[in-house]
Amino acid sequence: MSEGRPYGFEVLSLARIEARLVTYDWAWARDNAERVAQNWERRRAARPALFDGPVLLACDCAVTESGCRVDFFETTYSRFIAYRDGGSPDGHVANAFAAIVPWSADGAVLMGEMGPQTANAGQIYFPCGTPDRDDVRGDAVDLAGSAGRELGEETGLDLPEDAGESWVLLRGDGQLAFLRPVRFGETAAQLGARMERHRRQEADPELARVVTVRGAADIDGGRMPPFVRAYLAAAFADGSALTG
Repeated sequence: MSEGRPYGFEVLSLARIEARLVTYDWAWARDNAERVAQNWERRRAARPALFDGPVLLACDCAVTESGCRVDFFETTYSRFIAYRDGGSPDGHVANAFAAIVPWSADGAVLMGEMGPQTANAGQIYFPCGTPDRDDVRGDAVDLAGSAGRELGEETGLDLPEDAGESWVLLRGDGQLAFLRPVRFGETAAQLGARMERHRRQEADPELARVVTVRGAADIDGGRMPPFVRAYLAAAFADGSALTG
């Protein structure tokens, strides 16, 4: 069911997701090998800690009344980042990822500002990452597991036992953002304190700081990616299924 198109994104409530790994011949990456290498050299010069490991991107996504089916294929991070930096030019491949959206008991959203050593330094968004081989189970891609792992690694939070299982898809701008809103039993101050303690205990934390968003007025147009702004605008305008 569509919830509108804030910031150019289609916002869809999903009852279920079926994700699978397929074989895909990515012509753009093959035809632009030199551009990929040059872009990676530029990126590495700015942030030497970047690692060119395997990642999963989406090559097909079909939404029906009963849910969503999305196909992933494996490629390298350098190819993905060159494709993204170039504006996702071929239109057939999408940056698809899953994230838990932590909602506090008092109606706020908790997220983080990415640290200076990361590829998305300074941006503010939910704990998430591009799926990789660790998320593959046979020929299935475990998006729920990917989102839960990123939540734990970045924030130290575990999902509550009664966490809802519904999803929200943000589709647009070369992205498929599968968001799982989860309501925690603690206040924003309590959740934020737990996240901050975890961040300070890490030797090389991904997050520079914890950010609390209590309403549409807190949406940061400069540092929050469009999919984050689209979700927050829709959620604070019409809570319902978008808030866990």
